[in-house]
Amino acid sequence: MFIDRASIYVKGGDGGNGIVSYRREKYVPLGGPAGGDGGDGADVVFVVDEGLRTLIDFRYQKHFKAPAGEHGGTKNRHGANAQDMIVKVPPGTLVRDAKTGAFLGDLTEHGARLVVARGGRGGRGNTRFATGVNKAPDMAERGEPGEERELELELRVLADVGLVGFPSVGKSTLLAAVTRARPKVGSYHFTTLTPQLGVVETPDGRGFVLADLPGLIEGAHEGLGLGHEFLRHVERTKVIVHVIDMAAVDGRDPVEDFQVIEHELEAYDVALADRPRVVAANKMDLPDAKEGLARFCEAYPELEVFPISGATHQGLEDLLRKLADILDEIPAQTQPVVVDTDEQTHKVYRLETVQPFTIRRQGGEFIVQSDELEKLVTMTNFQQFDAVKRFQRILKQRGVDDALRKRGAKDGDSIRIGDMVFDFVE
Repeated sequence: MFIDRASIYVKGGDGGNGIVSYRREKYVPLGGPAGGDGGDGADVVFVVDEGLRTLIDFRYQKHFKAPAGEHGGTKNRHGANAQDMIVKVPPGTLVRDAKTGAFLGDLTEHGARLVVARGGRGGRGNTRFATGVNKAPDMAERGEPGEERELELELRVLADVGLVGFPSVGKSTLLAAVTRARPKVGSYHFTTLTPQLGVVETPDGRGFVLADLPGLIEGAHEGLGLGHEFLRHVERTKVIVHVIDMAAVDGRDPVEDFQVIEHELEAYDVALADRPRVVAANKMDLPDAKEGLARFCEAYPELEVFPISGATHQGLEDLLRKLADILDEIPAQTQPVVVDTDEQTHKVYRLETVQPFTIRRQGGEFIVQSDELEKLVTMTNFQQFDAVKRFQRILKQRGVDDALRKRGAKDGDSIRIGDMVFDFVE
């Protein structure tokens, strides 16, 4: 089974809580605060494992929650940071944020890492809040919540050479003839519904990965047939091999077939037009194949054409040597395929007025919206008097109190920040 798309949920570990503690030692009166900080929560990290070939594991496990950091201890002992949660993915995995569509990473090399959900910072113990005015603060922070998000994973096959062509032109037979791969071979259209990979070894000892990609049809760039399910895998290949049925078994025209396939590739991505390509003139063991080959070579004299037969293995050595030569000529730094234009890492920075918070009225409540203030609510322990005073002080410093008054807030009105609702007090 080939699974090349998956939707999952990831959450970084919450930070550990800081604690309130004081030194309790003999002969040390008024020892002062000694509460330790909480440890940082773990990140969720994707790591490429070249032993994986599909995303099938994500069909059975869709939720990944990293462990939380350890709480702080007495005597200024800090909680331990949690170990990162490692999630293995196959080479060729693209990662996007499901809600925003933002491109997060393209994982191609074995061992490559991508942090997809960061763990929260550990909360500070009361030692951190000691001042000259308040030498024994009775407050500590809760740990910061870990980042959480929904992700869309997409696997694009990584292969050196991709076989492209209409259904039933013999791509699977060719793959089986030159590798140990055993794709499904049948005398009907769309025998291959998912990419098949095999490793080729040439007579002179060179090797490369060959992919049998599902057959396309006219209109594939618009999503017809297997459409984009096929074309996105072609983007990963370094060399394209057009497999053309020269015997016209299904009444097809070899010249027209090549034109249609080239149009579909270029219409999907203009960069594919510059990809190295050769033509495998297949089924040369059948009647009328020589006539079809002659017409094809006359129509495309600039192309390098290799007469072959996947069934009888005719001409395969010459084809494989040529493909190995082309791959040797491709500079190593240019071999990784550039992904879609919307996946580039270029960033444009614009000067924007930052709004620290917004206030809106809903029913009988004033709702204050701010990521920073909502995080502050989560990390504040409202059972601690000093923590409540600090929270009120921060709201005043941020200008929230004045903004609420301008919006008409009065004594006793309900104010909501995140999950916390409290009364407005003058």
